[in-house]
Amino acid sequence: MEDKKEKNFEEIFSEARAYLENRVQYTRLFLLKRASKIFADMITSVVVILFFSMAFLFGTVTLALFFSDLFHSYTAGFGTVSLLYLLIAVIVYLAKDKFIEKAIVDLTIKKYFKKLEEEEEEEDEQK
Repeated sequence: MEDKKEKNFEEIFSEARAYLENRVQYTRLFLLKRASKIFADMITSVVVILFFSMAFLFGTVTLALFFSDLFHSYTAGFGTVSLLYLLIAVIVYLAKDKFIEKAIVDLTIKKYFKKLEEEEEEEDEQK
């Protein structure tokens, strides 16, 4: 009888050990998946921001050249664009506390929860 108890204890111990090893492996894979998704999101965001910035830069130069042609002066054309950006900067500065920061926070939270929801749906589909 005592021999049987020792065998059962050994079986339970080995099963518990195997369970813990599997749980650790699952946690590692889950964290790797989460980290790779975050990394992929960061890379795509950087690429989008880079191309948006380049388009914005070339659009700015084009607008300045347009105003230069309109005013027959490069100084007036580029100065007009500078004043336009200064006006936009003042408006953003005045509106940042009331509108812009709140919108960015809301957008970030929605994006995060949307990603979590997509991950849960993927896990449900795999089961």
